[in-house]
Amino acid sequence: MEKLNIRFGRDSESIKWDFAEHLKYTLSCDRYSTTEKDRFMALAYSIRDRLIHQWIHTQQQHHDLRVKRVYYLSLEFLMGRAMGNNAVNLPLEDTAKQALMDLGYGFEEIAEQEVDAGLGNGGLGRLAACFLDSMATMELPAFGYGIRYNYGIFRQQIINGYQKEEPDDWLRFGNPWEVERRDIVVPVSFGGKVESMVRRGRRVCSWVDTQQINGLAYDTPIVGHGGKTVNTLRLWSSRASEGFNFQDFSEGDYVEAVKAKVMAENLSQVLYPNDNLYLGKELRLKQQYFFVACSLADIFRRFKKYAVSWEEFPNYVAIQLNDTHPSLAIPELMRLLIDEEELDWDTAWDILQKTMGYTNHTLMPEALEKWPVPMLEANLPRHLQIIYEINHRFLKRAITFFPGEMQKISRMSIIEESAPKQVRMANLSIVGSHSTNGVAALHTELLKSRMFPELSAMFPERFNNKTNGISQRRWLLNANPPLAQLITDAIGERWITDFRKIEDLRPFADDSSFREAFSKVKKTAKEQAAQYIYRDFGWKVDVDSIFDTQVKRIHEYKRQLLNAIHIIMLYNRMRDGDAKDFPAVTFLFGGKAAPGYVLAKLIIKFICSIADVINRDASIHGKLKVHFLPNYRVTMAERIIPATNISEQISTAGTEASGTGNMKFMCNGALTLGTLDGANIEIVEQAGKENVFIFGHTAEEIDSLKDSYDPYDYCTANDEIRRAMDLILTGYFNFSEPGIFEPLRRSLFDEGDRYRHFADLTSYSTAHSKARNLYRDSFDEWNRRAVINIAASSKFSSDRTIAQYAKEIWNVESCPTKVFDSAEAALEDAKAENNGNYLGGH
Repeated sequence: MEKLNIRFGRDSESIKWDFAEHLKYTLSCDRYSTTEKDRFMALAYSIRDRLIHQWIHTQQQHHDLRVKRVYYLSLEFLMGRAMGNNAVNLPLEDTAKQALMDLGYGFEEIAEQEVDAGLGNGGLGRLAACFLDSMATMELPAFGYGIRYNYGIFRQQIINGYQKEEPDDWLRFGNPWEVERRDIVVPVSFGGKVESMVRRGRRVCSWVDTQQINGLAYDTPIVGHGGKTVNTLRLWSSRASEGFNFQDFSEGDYVEAVKAKVMAENLSQVLYPNDNLYLGKELRLKQQYFFVACSLADIFRRFKKYAVSWEEFPNYVAIQLNDTHPSLAIPELMRLLIDEEELDWDTAWDILQKTMGYTNHTLMPEALEKWPVPMLEANLPRHLQIIYEINHRFLKRAITFFPGEMQKISRMSIIEESAPKQVRMANLSIVGSHSTNGVAALHTELLKSRMFPELSAMFPERFNNKTNGISQRRWLLNANPPLAQLITDAIGERWITDFRKIEDLRPFADDSSFREAFSKVKKTAKEQAAQYIYRDFGWKVDVDSIFDTQVKRIHEYKRQLLNAIHIIMLYNRMRDGDAKDFPAVTFLFGGKAAPGYVLAKLIIKFICSIADVINRDASIHGKLKVHFLPNYRVTMAERIIPATNISEQISTAGTEASGTGNMKFMCNGALTLGTLDGANIEIVEQAGKENVFIFGHTAEEIDSLKDSYDPYDYCTANDEIRRAMDLILTGYFNFSEPGIFEPLRRSLFDEGDRYRHFADLTSYSTAHSKARNLYRDSFDEWNRRAVINIAASSKFSSDRTIAQYAKEIWNVESCPTKVFDSAEAALEDAKAENNGNYLGGH
């Protein structure tokens, strides 16, 4: 038998031996004791071996070439499962399948054992994950930094229609993809006080008498397609500086003995603790500073190995803040440069601004983070001093730009003069960075005109647009292999790494044989989704029905309620006798509501209540079905999105920053039903208005309704809307729980229907009718438009987005890496004379 490279060979024989050895020597399993979970771990370790082999080579090359790196700071990384994505990107999916087949196993069955990494909630975290994929594929030197949440986002259960949050113990069986770096521990301080002194003729500040928590690094390899560049996702786990008080234990106070350990480790327990109470809000503040402080310390450690002046820092480091969650990086970087490295303020500020970029993700004023000054003073007193100094210097400049216009100055100030005073983190991020980008064309324009007009006027060169994108490798190649293969057979495989090539598919929209093949692929995806739904929830789904899907975070502005009210309108029509000619529709909902967001949780209950009534009503002959899919996550999305016919993107115009779900549905051949909001506008531009279903008021028209809008007028003027609301308000869907939807009624009527559901409902109903009728009457035309949408989705690759960031914000270049196939490197690295000589480290 020829020599095998068991640890890094990409042939099936090497993988087979590696799998067998991990089963026996890593997991201590034999033929009598191995389980499905053991086989998953063994396969994961085998794939990880190949990742690590190339990972170390990548990092050594980045160090030796002294490259500039991107550091992407995000509180969320919604990674999903890793096995399939890693196998596709290396690429070794086919050889891994062959290796397992030789041993009598199936790759898919083993991969099903993996749980989703619970490190994010919605689009923000999934965007970060796609960006990591793109940076590695495009061979950009990069690190992602975040928190290793022990429980992450909660596991959602639906009990009697109500959301119940359960801990998502995603680490209970271990995480085979991560590497614990016990040598990388960062001390992080909280509380204490600031002392000022004069040293060598300059006043310096010391942050003293603090409480210390340690951050321990866990690394996950992020491989680009082709298996050449492997970047790093480094997540921080909180640890007590002293884990156990032996004296307290000896004296019988067992709780006090471990109190410090428990309190410290709370920081990385849960993503987004409920911040309705002070302690929850304070925990979120501490989380944000914890991961920022760990990350900057790590960046400094790596930079110092180059032994160059601090003025060179921006030539080696580009830091991107993914929303305001990491914005404490601005005062922290200033603290490190001024207090620790003893640079003067102006030099430190110049370094800071050249290094930092900020991405804004919201158009909701209430979603812009603010921290109470007393809370910051208690937890981060030195940082509060620095923020005040930043604001003082900034306002001196702003006053010269807007002389005498104190209202504008007040809006621009980093400090909000409320009771108590608040620190505006978005303002801090804009002032402290050289770039502020929106994530869709409309979003960026509204940032400049509506959210931050004064800052935009003062710093016009800083504001720019970077429309979001998704990884076509994750959401098409990996999530929908039959469609990916159909596309590759038609236009070749270059689209996988250059999504502009997907435009070559457009002529195939007029090819009847291709449309027929696409129809079969979509039918297969619907059958697989139906099997998944039945297996997990016991619901039978008609695969010949239209799959109409709205899956996203539950929020009023995303208007799941608009969809639900319209479903009741359809239900009334069918009860009136229209069921016979009505095309069967299955409405699928999914998404989580924040634990403290009472109205969003009530919307889930409302959807479940109407589903319970409609799904049991035999008079409509099964033509209308409604299902709320519990615990929506990446793995579920990979089943549902390929099967979808109608993509519901129906937020109130001017509220959604971008959206990325719309892009995932588009490239999988769903037709968009949406408002002119976020990236929907650019989808229309790319696909053509005739190939999507657009409805509702524009952002400008929504603004114009501000003083005249009356939801009652819309209800009384439209009989269908009135009848639907009568059913709701008379308790038809909640007869056993009277009054539970009263808060929804108040929101829609007494409180003025902030998100203009009724203003858009008639237009929405008309657009939905057009979509249903097209599907029923001109199915071949439907498929033609679906293929056009796929071909038009080229703009929405995260590769395009990252290329723009790299060129226009980060000034970072790719560092091509070859596949490393040396077996001797491991032995050389292990030799005593080489130990510690390499300065690259981790």
